[in-house]
Amino acid sequence: MRTALLGALIGAGLAIVAVAATPDSGELFGQRSGCQPAVGPESGLIALTATVDNRYQQVTVVDPGSRAISVYHVELASGEIELRSVRDIRWDLQMEYYNGKGLLPPEIRSMLHSR
Repeated sequence: MRTALLGALIGAGLAIVAVAATPDSGELFGQRSGCQPAVGPESGLIALTATVDNRYQQVTVVDPGSRAISVYHVELASGEIELRSVRDIRWDLQMEYYNGKGLLPPEIRSMLHSR
């Protein structure tokens, strides 16, 4: 089932990229973005896209049910897909305030448990 879901996510990412692959001239980093269901309305998945440096399409998939985010880069020239990042944001969303970088989910969880 996990393999099928991953296949569906990648397929949806390709579909999104195919629709948005031709950026407008003069477009700035992240200027073009959209929010569309990745697999279908019943999936609950959200896909956001942005063209980055006219080199690749960034596809961010958000799963509100599992509170996870994944980021893919799709090379515009070749169509090659690369998984760049996956993160469970459950612990992030429990923070009252944080303005920094570099903390991993286990570090955030330990900060929350020490309160």
